[in-house]
Amino acid sequence: MVRAAVLPAVGAPLEIAEIDLPDPGPGQVRIRLAAAGVCHSDLSLSNGTMRVPVPAVLGHEGAGTVVAVGESVTHVSPGTPVILNWAPSCGTCHACTLGEVWLCANALNGAADVYAHRASDGSDLHPGLNVAAFAEETVVSASCVLPLPEGIPLTDAALLGCAVLTGYGAIHHSARVREGETVAVFGVGGVGLSTLQSARIAGATTIVAVDVSPEKEELARAAGATDYVVASENTAREIRALTGKQGVDVAVECVGRAVTIRTAWESTRRGGRTTVVGIGGKDQQVTFNALELFHWGRTLSGCVYGNSDPAKDLPVLAEHVRAGRLDLGALVTERIALEGIPAAFDNMVAGKGGRALVIF
Repeated sequence: MVRAAVLPAVGAPLEIAEIDLPDPGPGQVRIRLAAAGVCHSDLSLSNGTMRVPVPAVLGHEGAGTVVAVGESVTHVSPGTPVILNWAPSCGTCHACTLGEVWLCANALNGAADVYAHRASDGSDLHPGLNVAAFAEETVVSASCVLPLPEGIPLTDAALLGCAVLTGYGAIHHSARVREGETVAVFGVGGVGLSTLQSARIAGATTIVAVDVSPEKEELARAAGATDYVVASENTAREIRALTGKQGVDVAVECVGRAVTIRTAWESTRRGGRTTVVGIGGKDQQVTFNALELFHWGRTLSGCVYGNSDPAKDLPVLAEHVRAGRLDLGALVTERIALEGIPAAFDNMVAGKGGRALVIF
């Protein structure tokens, strides 16, 4: 038996409980978690913004060590340090055949499986976003496991599984920021901090961080922000003032609110690019009129998992970490136990801190 944070029902508080994990079957891997990041997507799953079969063990940003492997698993073995990939591509659906593996139609099929049972009553448990990282150990499909590149601390490596891939991909794959361009990042949480670091790595000049909290300015500047704006009804005007009244070349929205998406779009120059990373609810309606779409010539695009291919991008990210260009530890503002996840959710809602990291 292992301890896990169980979501008994949508909207219900998480419960710390003991669960029974099976031995890994064919094509499966059992992993002892070293750390798991608390992502806003976990909060969205718990409150029903995103749907997940329940009861479930959430957590999708994790790293650990292989304990055992099932038949036919050859790319890892017991003792291998690994990163969890919560959205593995099937390789055969239409998106995968186009090379757009981040849009794989079958990536989340495993979330509907029963992967473990509650020790107290034997009730079925689902693995959240495939990997159930809010637990001391987990059993996952081998396709959800990537060997950790050398030279990366195992606990901090958990952040590579979502926040960093998303932020890096938003800059390098979706917005395709070029050296010398200007960037605004809306939302200074774990993904926002990763996006700021990635904009600096890309060679952006002016990098504006925007958040509702004045207390996050130090975090943002340490990550690469050259300017900091406290969100208000004048945010777009302030950003234009910082860029010769033109607006930034690229805005990245990491919040998932209609007003923030609209403000990010308005903050870009004529012909600018806005990438939406934040996950909002169906009630968040963003509106534009036909004339302004024509006149401004701006691009607005969604971004799933950073439009990344984890197998290809992880070695690149690891090289940035080893070279000191990417600081994983700087994203973490709190290191907690399983019991601290509900408080980490509350901090997200209140707009406090960067990434909380569960340490096992």
